[in-house]
Amino acid sequence: MVPHRAAWADDFDRERRRLTAVLRPWLAGDIEHIGSTAVPGLPAKPIIDMAARISAYPAGAAAIAPLARIGWAHAPEPGDETGRKWSFCFPDPGLRTHHLHVYEESDPLVPKLIAFRDHLRRCPEDAAEYGRLKTALAAADPHDRPRYRAGKAPFIEGVLARLNDR
Repeated sequence: MVPHRAAWADDFDRERRRLTAVLRPWLAGDIEHIGSTAVPGLPAKPIIDMAARISAYPAGAAAIAPLARIGWAHAPEPGDETGRKWSFCFPDPGLRTHHLHVYEESDPLVPKLIAFRDHLRRCPEDAAEYGRLKTALAAADPHDRPRYRAGKAPFIEGVLARLNDR
């Protein structure tokens, strides 16, 4: 975990423009900056998470070669195929600065990711609490990604539940 870097917004925008040019035939909407690097002031792992939507999961296979030509590596994660999602990273899986998650347009997760990001941008108290939680989880075991993700889940679900109640 590192303190927020203002440059992350520009780093996202630079790659968003490159990705949009390559993925245009398959995109179903804008590429979004998601995750903690998208929330000013929030500490984060220095990897810019991005979400793109495509019309249908099989179309993602056609994007692998064009993405490779601009330096993006196909980096499948556990559950990608069953979740009908594609994962890519830049510049490579060992030293990534960016991570692109490509979802089917109908995947209900994408609106939740955006709603959570937007809420943290609007609510500094929740952003600060989330930052403290993430920092504590990362400090407990910086290499246990499943534990880290599981530890964040109740907070994220709680925020989303509050947003749905409004």
